[in-house]
Amino acid sequence: MTSPLFARPDIASEVRADGCLLIRSREELLTPAPGVGAMFGSAAAATPERILLAQPGADGWRELTYARAHARVESVAQSLLSRGLDRPVLILSGNSADHLVLALACQTIGVPYAPVSTSYSLRSRDFGELRAIGRLVRPGLVFAEDASAFAGALAALGESGLPPHEIVASTGMPAGATRFADLLATPPTREVRAAAAAIGPSTVAKYLFTSGSTGAPKGVITTHGMLCANQRMIGQVWPFLRETPPVLLDWLPWSHTFGGSHNTNLVIANGGTLYLDDGRPTPQEFGRTLRHLETVTPTVYLNVPRGLAMLTRSLELDPVLARRFFSRLQVVFYAAAALPQDLWTRLEELARRHADHPVALTTSWGATETAPAALSAHFPSSRADCVGVPLPGVEVKITPVRGKAEIRVRGPHVTPGYLGRPDLTAGAFDAEGYLRTGDAVRLIDPADPSAGLRFDGRLAEDFKLDSGTWVDVSALRNALLSAAGSLLSDCVITGHDRRYVGALAWAGPGLSPDPALLAAALRTVGAGAGSSRRIRRLLILSEPPCAEAGEITDKGYLNQAACLRRRAAEVAELYREPAPAHVIDVGDDPPASAHRDQHTPGAGERPAPVAD
Repeated sequence: MTSPLFARPDIASEVRADGCLLIRSREELLTPAPGVGAMFGSAAAATPERILLAQPGADGWRELTYARAHARVESVAQSLLSRGLDRPVLILSGNSADHLVLALACQTIGVPYAPVSTSYSLRSRDFGELRAIGRLVRPGLVFAEDASAFAGALAALGESGLPPHEIVASTGMPAGATRFADLLATPPTREVRAAAAAIGPSTVAKYLFTSGSTGAPKGVITTHGMLCANQRMIGQVWPFLRETPPVLLDWLPWSHTFGGSHNTNLVIANGGTLYLDDGRPTPQEFGRTLRHLETVTPTVYLNVPRGLAMLTRSLELDPVLARRFFSRLQVVFYAAAALPQDLWTRLEELARRHADHPVALTTSWGATETAPAALSAHFPSSRADCVGVPLPGVEVKITPVRGKAEIRVRGPHVTPGYLGRPDLTAGAFDAEGYLRTGDAVRLIDPADPSAGLRFDGRLAEDFKLDSGTWVDVSALRNALLSAAGSLLSDCVITGHDRRYVGALAWAGPGLSPDPALLAAALRTVGAGAGSSRRIRRLLILSEPPCAEAGEITDKGYLNQAACLRRRAAEVAELYREPAPAHVIDVGDDPPASAHRDQHTPGAGERPAPVAD
């Protein structure tokens, strides 16, 4: 490979009199593709025989080339046009070849679609979220790959007072449903090209319902302009994609922005190949991922930190698999949650040991509302908490809020709002048109914004102790996971309106908790710190996070609020006096010489500089 992996950042910044910091890339955003369908059509014309998608089956990988996918997409697009479909398509089932063909057909002719999390459509007890989504979307067509598996969801939609809608399925056909094969058999006409030509940047591509890590799901309006601009941004800072089309093995669900917008479109925009991983970062399902890695050698590996933690442990134990994994790998990318520094170091060591070429470890920051990438760490870094600098075309405003610094974003990749919720849309933007993200950041180097920003937590997750002192949940969580290393797989922070901070945690895979080692980790976190920056008590949980209860999202990260609600009894146990024997307690106040808690600015006060 002759191209560099990353483009060098060229960052401009300005501190305003109101305390806001403006940051942007000086590099102009190049013209994006006119629509996702056009982006796909260009790739199909350039590399018709390349594999677009491979899906695991009983006899190995079932492959779909760009040419065959394009023919199927045009047929399904024509079938939708022939129906005169004037309402969106709702997709209930997970990642698959049929799902992708239907989604691309919708995006080829400008019919919005809404991919629904299988947590809502398959694993829900009462289908409450699905009913609410159905009432917002009001679909004209509902697709479920195996209708028998989604019978409960289809029945719930039928009982929700929705307008009549067609049910389409690939297998498990209920009475009155249409076979997906019938859509595939429709001969395309000139209507398809005419509809495609009418697509513009403001045309809605899909509605993505947020996973609700801090609140109820909302339907994020996602336009073709957002998606195409975001892929152009990524392509400009990852020039290696032009020379080496990406090969991905990916499990991330298409109902969310990481898998459905970032990863899938990364493949399509660059003529790459996507292998569908039917494994998950859970003890029960991760074995399938490892088996797939015996036959697939990715060039870019994208995952959430939970998945990378499980992969790292497996690669450390299996040098043969590690050598194969790193044989073609150019980039390891993580997002959706913070990566502990200890895990970063272990991944770097694996790459040094098993790769004969440089492998970059990197991340970005964004949201469903930003399609999703807004920042990218497209430069060498040794810090796991660095989420990068603004992509070309992205304007960032860092605004003092409650003693922290909220990151706000403006650009062509930002959503126009929320489906059916003008109230939420009105409150989502400030007076200058910047999206209020609710995420906090800090400068890594106060003298050099081009050194990047670090994620500083969700403003909605932080809380006050009974002393009125704010607790930085993200910082404490990351500090505990880094100090504990492989002893813990994850944790949630407690202490709202209480005297001290505590934590509920899960032991690392296959490990029995060692109270002495965990107590040492707590002391490491709290060394020289005040009450809001030290964790006094820790309780190890035996029951894993429950996806059905919303404790863990489809993307594999913890929902702090849901965990605390569901485990109120364990939180109460953590604060019992005296501490129960199974609760690790490292004592009360720190020595008198310890640093005091940082002062939290009051109304009208200017907070400390937004830097480490």
